[in-house]
Amino acid sequence: MLSKILSASVTGVDASIVQVEVDLCNGIPSFTMTGYLGARVKEAGDRVRTAIKNTGYRIPSSRIVVNVSPASIRKSGTMLDLPVAVGILADMGIVKD
Repeated sequence: MLSKILSASVTGVDASIVQVEVDLCNGIPSFTMTGYLGARVKEAGDRVRTAIKNTGYRIPSSRIVVNVSPASIRKSGTMLDLPVAVGILADMGIVKD
């Protein structure tokens, strides 16, 4: 199941539109992020999973792949945490406990 959301990435004073695609599929449960990502963006998986869990929602035991494109733009910081979380919650089997 695929969910897409538009967001932005800021580099210096320049902003670029980025697309966050989240896919839940069968396989070993994991959270993988791809794209030209800085260290803080790569850590978004831990922050997002923890935030969703602490709000009382249950994430399905699935393989979660997040792609942030375009790959030619380096994404940094924590500004993509919310778009990643919203991409996961949108019709992806996340249920309230």
